[in-house]
Amino acid sequence: MASDLSDIGALHVRDLGEVQYLPTCQAMQDFTAQRGPDTPDELWLCQHPPVFTQGLAGRDEHLLVAGDIPMVRTNRGGQITYHGPGQILAYPLLDLKRRGFFVKELVYRLEGAVIKTLLHFGLTGHRVAGAAGVYLQIDDPRGHARLPQRPTRPTAGAALPKPVFDGLGKVAALGIKVSRHCSYHGVALNVAMDLSPYQRINPCGHAGLKTVDLSTMGVQVGVTEVAHVLSQKLADQLAPRI
Repeated sequence: MASDLSDIGALHVRDLGEVQYLPTCQAMQDFTAQRGPDTPDELWLCQHPPVFTQGLAGRDEHLLVAGDIPMVRTNRGGQITYHGPGQILAYPLLDLKRRGFFVKELVYRLEGAVIKTLLHFGLTGHRVAGAAGVYLQIDDPRGHARLPQRPTRPTAGAALPKPVFDGLGKVAALGIKVSRHCSYHGVALNVAMDLSPYQRINPCGHAGLKTVDLSTMGVQVGVTEVAHVLSQKLADQLAPRI
């Protein structure tokens, strides 16, 4: 798979350009299966042609109308989402044991990198209790007010909270796979894309969840510039635990 390779910190960064989803997934699986204890970690950046993808927990009823967009079942976590031009995919292929953290912390760090990327462009990203990903307040995407539905320290024995998306739009989705302590798949950040395909699905399994991108939130910026900032923030957030 052709790519431009650079290094940021302890990550080899590959810019794959626009590539088909299925061959990219297979390449990630092959890389993970073949890597050894000294294989350097990599970060793959790319865009995909229009495609719906459904994770291991996905339910068929969340695909409302496929139309002319293919749907691919994949081995990542999570439900159904959409990928298309104008969205940057960041796939960290990490040896988590070597870096010193597990999958829940990986998700938290990925969200943190997206939040810091959004802040770089003047937007305030948020986490929502019970729902992985990053969200923006639609009516005030630059405001810093804390969300009432933000994650809080869980009470022992308490059930997981039901996510509340009032006033929010999802700007980044996450889906991870871990094999032999090594991660692949990753995070999708919406930059400037056709958002209408999200109306054909229940995004991430949530009926009525609104989806936004940087463009609809008033930030006119290219995917290449966002990918550059995101890769820097990911390198910082995914640094090995000392």
